[in-house]
Amino acid sequence: MVNFTILAGGFDIAGTLPFIATYLFNSDAGTLDVVGQFSTGGNCSWISSGLTNRSILYAVNEVSPEGALQSFTVTPDGFLSPAIDTISSGGDRPAYTTALSTGQIGVMDYNSGTGRIIPLSEDGLSFDDSAPSAGIITFPIPTAPTSEGVSHPHMILELGQEVLVPDLGGDTIWRLTQEETGNWTITGSIPQPPGSGPRHIAVNDENLYTVHELASTLTLQRIPAFPNGTSEIIANVSVIPPDPPAGAAYAASEILIPEPTTQFPIPFIYVSNRNIGIPDASGKGDAIAIFQHVHGGATDEGLELVTHVFTGLQQIRGMEIGREENGGNEFLIAAGVEGEGGTVVYRRVDGGRGLEEVARNLDVPTRSTFVWL
Repeated sequence: MVNFTILAGGFDIAGTLPFIATYLFNSDAGTLDVVGQFSTGGNCSWISSGLTNRSILYAVNEVSPEGALQSFTVTPDGFLSPAIDTISSGGDRPAYTTALSTGQIGVMDYNSGTGRIIPLSEDGLSFDDSAPSAGIITFPIPTAPTSEGVSHPHMILELGQEVLVPDLGGDTIWRLTQEETGNWTITGSIPQPPGSGPRHIAVNDENLYTVHELASTLTLQRIPAFPNGTSEIIANVSVIPPDPPAGAAYAASEILIPEPTTQFPIPFIYVSNRNIGIPDASGKGDAIAIFQHVHGGATDEGLELVTHVFTGLQQIRGMEIGREENGGNEFLIAAGVEGEGGTVVYRRVDGGRGLEEVARNLDVPTRSTFVWL
């Protein structure tokens, strides 16, 4: 018997107080059970673990007009403490947070085009509101006719000495670095296709992969030289599943590229789709698209679609692959933010080329973010 504990945040559900749910997944029995619900601030739409200490959990409160960031302690069996500390995100509807190797934590505000990178206490549980680096970062308002006319920072990815922030409204990926004063500033950018809406990114082997929400595409390019080098888009492919239902309107969301292992030697790329239009009446739900980066460095280098896996979920915003050190990387968990499809765990099969459903739980109808303990 192999048990995995998984935390799941999400948007508030009518008639209930805001909460993070704890699931127990038994991979041998194929069961997924809710074993706890723990109070949080409103709309804990994104959660993440401490960088080196998995007994620490951070959660955004994606609310208006001013969002927040909270810290918690968590036991190995997924029991969450009351909030240890809470700090303003500095803006409207923060949608992402992650701890950095610098002893700081970043949080990005989707609606207000702002963000903060806040120092943490030595134990990682308290936020330093007074430090110079905790100041609000304001991203430029885009003026291109193809843009939305507002900045929408949607993620943070630490890469060496810089932090990358995809801006869905600005069709660019900002490059941030920390000055000697402690302040974080925009040093450069990586422009993206006009009107594409870059949402989430991943880096693997000097390659930058970007999921574009507005275009529902996945792109591949080399990481440009710092700070303002350029690199061409090597591949730009649709992630929309075949034969979409009438009235469907897709918005790509999450990207996962797990590290290669002996069991999974090829770093397949998993991308979630969200049909934000009319749901599929057949019950197939939204799909997870699986891609492979092929012919690296050759003239025919590109991204090849392996398959679409239909999930029965509606609007898959968040999904996560388990940890390699405890064997969890064999599994992927996903949920939708609409409907009543619940939460589902898949086993990666055929070296990661496919997904096979193992367990589904309908007790909590929607979730948007996961952490494997």
